[in-house]
Amino acid sequence: MLTDALQFLLRTVFDLMAIAFGLRFYMQWTRVPFHNPFAQFIVRVTDFAVRPARRVIPGLFGLDLASLVLFYLAELLSVLSVYWLDGYPFLIAGAQVWPGFLLIALAAALRLALYVLMGLILIQAVLSWINPFSPHAPVFYALARPCLAPLQRFIPSVGGIDLSPLVALILIQLLLIAPVAGLERWALGLIH
Repeated sequence: MLTDALQFLLRTVFDLMAIAFGLRFYMQWTRVPFHNPFAQFIVRVTDFAVRPARRVIPGLFGLDLASLVLFYLAELLSVLSVYWLDGYPFLIAGAQVWPGFLLIALAAALRLALYVLMGLILIQAVLSWINPFSPHAPVFYALARPCLAPLQRFIPSVGGIDLSPLVALILIQLLLIAPVAGLERWALGLIH
C-alpha cells in the first residue's frame, strides 16, 4: 500500500513537471503570446530547469529543444521510478532492457501529450461557448488551433456549432488506442 502511494505521488509530480515542460515547448511552437498569466505561470514554473538546460541543449529552427528534452526526461524518470519501486531488477537485467525503458517513456510521453491536447481542446471549446472574451480565450484558441484548423476546413458548422473539437477528440482517442498503445506493448516486451 505504501508503494502504491509512493508510485502515485512520484508519477503525479513527474507528470505535472512534464506537462509544464511540454506546454512551454508547445506554446513556443504555436506562437502563443507569452504576456498572458497562463504563459507566465508556465515559464516561471519551468525556468529552474529550462534555463540551465539551454546551455547544453541548443534550440533548433527557433524551437526550445531544452523544454522538449526535459519533457521526455520527466516521463523517463517517472517510468524508472515506478519500476524501481515495483522492485524491477535493473542490475540483473543489464543494459539490454534500456531500449525498452526508453520506448516505454516515449509511449508515456506521447500519451501524456495527447491527453493534454485533449484537455486544451475541451477548454477552448468550453471557453468559446461560455466566455469567448475571457483573457485566457486567445491562449487556448492558439493552443488548440493547430489541431482544429485542418479539421475546420473539411467539417462545416452545424447550426452555428463547430464540430471540429468533437472530431479531434475522436481522432486523438484513436491515436491513443492504436499507435501509442502498440508502442507501449512492444516496449514492454523488450523489458520482460
